[in-house]
Formats: sequence, structure tokens, C-alpha cells
Amino acid sequence: MNLSKHLTEPVFKTVGKVADQLDLETYVVGGFVRDILLERSSKDIDFVCVGSGVELAKAVHKELGGNLPFNVFKNFGTANIKQDDWELEFVGARKESYQRNSRKPIVEDGSLQDDQNRRDFTINAFAICLNKDRFGELVDPFNGMEDLKEKIIKTPLAPEATFSDDPLRMMRAIRFASQLNFDIDGDTFEGIQQMKDRISIVSAERIIVELNKIIMSEKPSYGFKLLYYTGLLKEIFPEMVELQGVQTIEDKSHKDNFYHTLQVLDNISENTDDLYLRWAAILHDIAKPATKRFNKKVGWTFHGHEDKGARMVPGIFRRMKLPMGEPMRYVKKLVRLHLRPIALVKDEITDSAIRRLLYEAGDDIDDLMMLCRADITSKNNQKVQRFLNNFDKVEEKMREVEEKDKIRNFQPVITGEIIMQTFGLKPGKEVGELKEALKEAVLEGEIQNEYENAFKFLLKLGEERGLIVEDTKN
Repeated sequence: MNLSKHLTEPVFKTVGKVADQLDLETYVVGGFVRDILLERSSKDIDFVCVGSGVELAKAVHKELGGNLPFNVFKNFGTANIKQDDWELEFVGARKESYQRNSRKPIVEDGSLQDDQNRRDFTINAFAICLNKDRFGELVDPFNGMEDLKEKIIKTPLAPEATFSDDPLRMMRAIRFASQLNFDIDGDTFEGIQQMKDRISIVSAERIIVELNKIIMSEKPSYGFKLLYYTGLLKEIFPEMVELQGVQTIEDKSHKDNFYHTLQVLDNISENTDDLYLRWAAILHDIAKPATKRFNKKVGWTFHGHEDKGARMVPGIFRRMKLPMGEPMRYVKKLVRLHLRPIALVKDEITDSAIRRLLYEAGDDIDDLMMLCRADITSKNNQKVQRFLNNFDKVEEKMREVEEKDKIRNFQPVITGEIIMQTFGLKPGKEVGELKEALKEAVLEGEIQNEYENAFKFLLKLGEERGLIVEDTKN
């Protein structure tokens, strides 16, 4: 098969021309070729030559004018050129193998066949020749075209050899299946099950890259089910596996919180590409196993799972090498607050409750409501619609209260400095208590968050506590 009609970008002819000048057998390989065949756009191009990839890259860089961003990675024998939106990667054909307990490969020069043998899957082992006499010729030693048509993820060699060489490929198999909506070949799937514990030698930083790509799939539940049934999920994310299962006592059962979580994740993924909002969906019920109790009158309860779950978030983020700054705090907040809107719809909606929710959620209130809507997964369509209608009422009330009180992210107009100056206080517990009382008064609607009103209330609080006013001209 010849694919030259797909190689219309000038860079392919340029690389082929330079390769012929250097007498280097050169190919476009891997994911770029796969994406051509799948008619998917890609801006990352990998070039492999039988010889020095760095020397080829230097010559190509010179041919392109010598002014483009250019990097050489001597330790890996690779080089990179950035041309407009294109990322051009160059490497020499090589063999790779891993020692039993090592994360670093032993690399040797090799042939194109050696290079294709070390590829992770048949659909990533394609090569297209760029040399003039064979320009556009497809090299497909593992019948990857058939696997592409059948939508199958399959290792080019025996799964044990492929996964032993680089255990991260087990995660990649599931990532590709999830992204492309492909099946995993039976032998390949069994190979992952047998070698799942070898993922332990792979760094958390590499694992989280693949897991996040699974989470960003169109329907991420598929990837998580594959992770679960291969046993990989227990190795990398045991807290999530703990959610699985249904327990029954005296004919009272709770729902399977693992599959519920996957449904919430799919629901929210239909409405957002925000990675950390999807993480909030994954973690919203993570503490249910730890808080599960049985009560003869009411059945199963999970009291406080939102607070316990929020406390678990930093530890999970730290272990999985997720960012510990604002993304972690955002997920922690949504986990902690995810029951609050649901509680509001059960009772008469008071302005005070709405103010508190707006204050605590701040600018993340819309994301919180999206999470709450995704969390309604009952098979009873009438029940689902009833909850969604109630959420509509809550959101309408939020708009009214926010328009009237401007409570979202409000900062009290009476600061700690004003309190200390007014009563001659030093920093301490009493100042904090007065600030909290002022905040509570605003949230309860007793006072408005404007200076004159709030200062009068402060004087009243001081009088009740026997504080002496030193200066009221503030």
C-alpha cells in the first residue's frame, strides 16, 4: 500500500531529500501513521532512520533554514524541531529492553524491524518510507491494518514480552481502547491481568499522564472498567476499587458506588472537558466505604462522607502526583460541598442557606451545580426529573439572592484592623470571633455588607462583650 497522497506537507519531501543525501533509510512511524489511517488530525510526527537520528535532525534543521527551535537529547539519542504547529521528533532505529526491576531501558542501535518489534501495539507499528525510490510505501509487519479495521488493540509480540519491556504499555492499551473506542485483544487483555503487579516499577508521574488521558476520553467509564477488570485499578487507585460491591442486610441493600461513580463521571463528561471537574466526579463519593453504616430503621447510611472525602483528596493527589495547588483545592471544595444543593431541594429554600452556599462555593458554584446534576443517577426517570426540576428552582433562587446581596466571594467590609482599632485590641481569638460574628450576620441576612450598617452591628457586639470603644471615627 502506498500512502504518498497523505504526505502533502512539504516537510516529508524535505526529510526524504536529506535522508537520501545522507544515505539513511528513513520512515514516518507510529501514531502519526495510525491517525492518517483513522483520518484523525495530528501535529506530532515521529521520524525513524536506520542510523543516527540526531545527525538526520541536524541536517533537516539546516535544510529548513536553521532558525527553527531545535533541541538535542544526547542521553536518549533523539532530537526535536518545532515548525509552526508541528512537532518533529527524530530518532535512530533501536532495540529496547528493561531489566526486571528497572524503569530505564537498555537501548541499542537496531534495524527498522527491531524498532517496530519494540512498538507497543500493532496499530502503532506502522512505518511509511520517505526515501525517494519508496516514498509513501507502508510497512506493516504485524497486520496492523486488519486490527485497525477490526478496532482491536493488540501487542505486536507476545503480550508478556511487550509489557515486561515497558509495563506502562498496559495503561496505554487501556488508554487507546478508551480514546478510540476499540476492544483489547483477548491474549493482550489476559497478559495485562497476569502482569498487572509489574506496574509498580513505573513512576507515578508516568502513570497519571495515562490515567488523565483515560479520564479525558469521550466516555471515560469504559477505560475505568477495563482498568478494574484487568486488576490495574487496584494497583494504581485502590480507593476507587473499594467503592465496588453491594452489601445486603435484612433485605436492605445500598447501590454499587463504583458503577454509580462511573455513571456520574460519564454524565459530567457530556458537559465539560475540565479535567479537574471530572476528577471531582471521580472522588465525590470516595469516602463512602469508610463511612458506611447499617441502621435497622433507615438501612445503609454514609453520614459525613463528603467531609471525610474532602480530607482524603490531598493524600490521593499527593500519592498520584496530581498538582497540589489550586486544582487540588478546587476538587477538595467540590467534594466537600457536593451534597449541599441536594440538601437544599429537600426543604424550603431559605435565603440564608443560599447565601452560605454561594459564599462557600464562590466562583465554582456553576461547576458544583453541574456536579450535582451529574450525581442524579436513579433508574427512576420521574425521580431524576423531579430532582433536576428542584435544582432549577435552587439556581433561580441563587440568581435572585446574588443579584440582591452580591454574596459570591464577598469580603466583609469590617476588617480585623478596624476591629482592633475600634476596641484597642491586639491580634487574637477575640478579634477572630468578632469577624466571624459579622460574617454570620451577613450570611443570615441580619445586616447588609456595607460599612455603616456593619459598623453599628460591630458596636453592638462590642457592647455585649463589655468592650470599650476607643475610636468610632473609622
